[in-house]
Amino acid sequence: MDPTQLTIIAVTITLTILLVVLGIQVFLILKEIRHSIQKTNKMLDDAGKVSETVSSGFTSMSGFVNGIKSGIAMITSLKGKGEKNE
Repeated sequence: MDPTQLTIIAVTITLTILLVVLGIQVFLILKEIRHSIQKTNKMLDDAGKVSETVSSGFTSMSGFVNGIKSGIAMITSLKGKGEKNE
């Protein structure tokens, strides 16, 4: 065989091996990116659940405080009526 043919065959084999290795690495990188995106998505879902829980807690607390204010207002108004009657 001619030295030029041997050089072309050697370069072709080397490039083929490098492209196969590169393809495998790209596949592994994409797999890792997919895994990271899934973890991020799960964390965002969990954060949404936590914020909903906190929001409902504040809503309940607000309703409780408004109830106490209403009770105090009723007691104050009843005391005011009682003092007028006396």
